[in-house]
Amino acid sequence: MRRTAFPTPRLPAIPAAMTNLVYVLNGPNLNLLGTREPEIYGTTTLDDIAGMLEDRARELGLEIEMRQTNHEGMLVDWLHEAQAEDARAVLLNAAAYTHTSIALLDAIKAIRTPVIEVHLSDPKTRESFRHLSYVGMAAAMTVEGHGADSYRIALEAVASGTV
Repeated sequence: MRRTAFPTPRLPAIPAAMTNLVYVLNGPNLNLLGTREPEIYGTTTLDDIAGMLEDRARELGLEIEMRQTNHEGMLVDWLHEAQAEDARAVLLNAAAYTHTSIALLDAIKAIRTPVIEVHLSDPKTRESFRHLSYVGMAAAMTVEGHGADSYRIALEAVASGTV
């Protein structure tokens, strides 16, 4: 019986210069921002946040790719894509998946692209089930509790080289 040796898979080398592309990934129910529980999340819509981020990114010499899905697997696929596209970073508001998704934890750990966890509210001041963050276990940084400005703060951290 002949055995065939299979080559050990290797991750691609870290690129010498990453792009200025920043993925901004948003999870379930964030498409309802502006109308969903405005006493917690405010009245700013996801489109408003996208416009603000596009303007700020342009000022910082960055480009954003803004996306939203209600499906966990799509977020995983987009995290993989961010690495494949040599994105400089990912801003991830996984919403409720933050507190439940080991798949997102594993995906963040599997890529080299730095991920910043973003939240409009401060989960630690809310229901106890929101105090656990699987995303935060692997994220390079967390920005929370600043409303829509949480996204801007995270983007500025990318531009400054903090992550």
